[in-house]
Amino acid sequence: MPSQPEQPRVTLTVTDNVADVRLNRPEKLNAFDGAMFDGLVEAGEALATDPRIRAVVLSGEGRGFSAGLDVAMFAGMAGGSSSRVATRLVGGRGAGPANHAQRAAWVWKDLSTPVIAALHGVVLGAGLQVAMAADLRIVAPDAKLSVLEIRWGLIPDMAGTYLLPRLVGADVAKELTWSGRMVSGEEAVQIGLASKLAEDPRSAALHLAAEIAGKSPHAIRHGKRLIDLSLGRGPDEHLLDEERTMIALIGSPNQSEAVAAHLDRRAAAYTDLAPADVRQRSTPM
Repeated sequence: MPSQPEQPRVTLTVTDNVADVRLNRPEKLNAFDGAMFDGLVEAGEALATDPRIRAVVLSGEGRGFSAGLDVAMFAGMAGGSSSRVATRLVGGRGAGPANHAQRAAWVWKDLSTPVIAALHGVVLGAGLQVAMAADLRIVAPDAKLSVLEIRWGLIPDMAGTYLLPRLVGADVAKELTWSGRMVSGEEAVQIGLASKLAEDPRSAALHLAAEIAGKSPHAIRHGKRLIDLSLGRGPDEHLLDEERTMIALIGSPNQSEAVAAHLDRRAAAYTDLAPADVRQRSTPM
């Protein structure tokens, strides 16, 4: 009997300008193996150049978002093949500063369009780092989140040491990194690790993404770009950028359509971005 073809580790569908991206290894709680890293990078890079995309939802199939790195990889580290595992994880540095494993998370941070992570069940280690790269995290109250790398004698190395303190502050980031303790969805919202609670995070995320997709894509992307850049530069440079962006938006086709649609009390009909406007932002890392 012929073997069934292996299902893709990451699925991607686009509906009404919203990209629905799902980790798709439910039988292993979406644990990360080499194919999962590859799938995330490929999906993110494909969306970075797609002018249709106005919002992205990241979620996991099955009982949880992700259990983190596949235990088989840790077994390889303990079994004397640590050099091979390390090369597989951190090798393949591209044009930017991120290695391949970091890219699986950073590709979502680098998208110019909003990214919403929908988190349920376990959200551990590598899975949490990918979720932290999203702009927003909608989490189930009973979800379990952990910076789990300390269990294996490691650090959160998929940009986690950069992303985590920017969400929860340096002191809480250290406590979570050193302890590896489980954080409920409710606590995650309280400490800033997640944005809001929902009993059905994926439905809530898709609903919000559809709402965002109904707004001017130029204004949405520039809003994300400016807010992110504000964390790493001084007010003089930033306020000038803000002013220039506002001047460019006023009177542009999508901005004029936003005004007309509001006054006419109808849904706006925005145009997609031109290919030249759709690019990775190469945010500092």
